[in-house]
Amino acid sequence: MSQPAPAVTLLIGDDETAVAAFLNERILSLGDPGAVELNLTRLDGRQASNEEIRTAASAIPFLAERRILILTNPLARLATKEAQNQFCSFLENLPPTSELILVITDHQGFKQGEKQWEIFNEKHWLVKWAKGKQPHVRIIRAPLPTPKEMPGWIRKQAEEMGGQFTPAAAAALAGCLDNNTRLAKLEIEKLLLYVNRQRPVEPADVDLLTANTSQASIFEMVDALSSGNVRNALQLFHQLMEEEEEFKLFGMIVRQFRLLLLTREILDDNGDLETVINDLRLAQYPAQKMVGQARRFSIAQLEQTYRRLLEIDENLKTSQVTLPLAFDLLAAELAA
Repeated sequence: MSQPAPAVTLLIGDDETAVAAFLNERILSLGDPGAVELNLTRLDGRQASNEEIRTAASAIPFLAERRILILTNPLARLATKEAQNQFCSFLENLPPTSELILVITDHQGFKQGEKQWEIFNEKHWLVKWAKGKQPHVRIIRAPLPTPKEMPGWIRKQAEEMGGQFTPAAAAALAGCLDNNTRLAKLEIEKLLLYVNRQRPVEPADVDLLTANTSQASIFEMVDALSSGNVRNALQLFHQLMEEEEEFKLFGMIVRQFRLLLLTREILDDNGDLETVINDLRLAQYPAQKMVGQARRFSIAQLEQTYRRLLEIDENLKTSQVTLPLAFDLLAAELAA
């Protein structure tokens, strides 16, 4: 008989595909689909009161061994040491019939050539607390694969979906999508359907079905932003809005700035064009463009812009802003 899951899980990362897969697995563990709705609660720590969270966590399960509470943005109101201590005490005293999953967004960056978590690293108070409370508490990390890791991720995902990619095809698709796993999963499914899962996907299939014609316009748009030509950047953006689905276009913009950030870090570490080509798995021409653009931004500017894009992503998902308005504001910030 398998052991029950720990009472508290810290689900930390920025790979939405991996986060969703983990949550789906835990939800399925509730058993009968009819009991799921009765034994599952989702709350947002920015909106739910402490009383709402405690009430949901202490509710008695119905025809199941456990209830699951999924709490996103759990630390939104825990700015003081007193609030943090009270939260830890709450976690330590959960009833045995409750399972609490804290969904925490964090990102990995490169410092001195090594990947490190930006916020929830070994020094963070919640991580320190969790380390001392095992097996009552566990930490699950869900980082996005790096661009270098993405071809392997694509091949593994294709196998899980009942198909295959050749190494060259996986590299070709990764070159189009960077490490956007959500979009990559959709493209993988489309390509596997195209070959009917009867043969491995080849680079020619990727070229045929995963068009990258807008990438040149993305380069032009970022060129305009980096030179302060907001009017031209906005014009290019709105042209792209007519050509691409909003979700895909935003993913391409995030990809561009993520690659710029990685390129800037390589350059600041005394790397050169060859290092960018090898580390980021880029062809020479896009790598040259990336190096040229990265030199026009400081590392601080790129880190701030990437954080803003992640905020925009969250606001788009909750319908708090439209993509055109968000990009107009971003362009104005970069020009300031």
